[in-house]
Amino acid sequence: MKKFLVIVSITLAFICPAISYAQNQTILTMEELSIRVMPEYAYHPNDQKKDHAPLLIGYQGSMVNNSDQPQKGKIEIPLPMQEKNFQIGFVADYSSDLRTTYEIEYVIDREKGTISWTSSEEIGPKERYKFVIEFYSDSLKVNKEKKSLSYQFKSFSDIGLVNMILTEPSKAKKIKLTPAPDKKQNHDGSDHTVSYLFQDVKAGEEKNFRLSYERSETKPTTELTDKVEPEGNKKSTGLALGAFSGISVLSAGALTFLFKKRKKKA
Repeated sequence: MKKFLVIVSITLAFICPAISYAQNQTILTMEELSIRVMPEYAYHPNDQKKDHAPLLIGYQGSMVNNSDQPQKGKIEIPLPMQEKNFQIGFVADYSSDLRTTYEIEYVIDREKGTISWTSSEEIGPKERYKFVIEFYSDSLKVNKEKKSLSYQFKSFSDIGLVNMILTEPSKAKKIKLTPAPDKKQNHDGSDHTVSYLFQDVKAGEEKNFRLSYERSETKPTTELTDKVEPEGNKKSTGLALGAFSGISVLSAGALTFLFKKRKKKA
């Protein structure tokens, strides 16, 4: 059964009674969405048993306030909570100058399958708002040393740039990835990281890949590369956050190209 990351909608319920719900839906636009898929990368900080093959997924969104007024309000995003052993790892947003990260107090609605929070700062006119979420599940199919994952992303809206990044597990062998990514799209600079870069993705459009590999090693990548979070940080590994700090910079060239392309069309 395929693994789905389907974000149906993003709703910003502004603290401004003069703005209607219909208007709210167009105030924020999604300029960029980066998704990093990390099989056997790390266990959730609260995992007591470490006898399974974990899957960590992190993604960072970049929205733009299209109104002429500062906005601050509630953001609600559906997550694949139906996945086996689904757990939130870390949720944060950034200050307007991107120098400060705020860990968010969020609310989970299991019935709706959504996570929601209030933006830490006001989002100024034409200003970008960035957030990052990491979550875990046991979605890898395991047959002894053989592991596989079918991953699908269905776009929830028109998005200027979608960057899907796969981090291969350390000591994995016979890695097969379908479809094979374009080498020109790999901005990470790592031999163990590949990416799929898509521009002007439309709402409802689907992007997917399938990964299979063999791995006898039972320790996650972080334990093999000494990237374990310092003792005392029980709530979050911060792995997706650290990874996305680099992705945002590396994909900036593609995003600039996208903006220039749109400007020419105007």
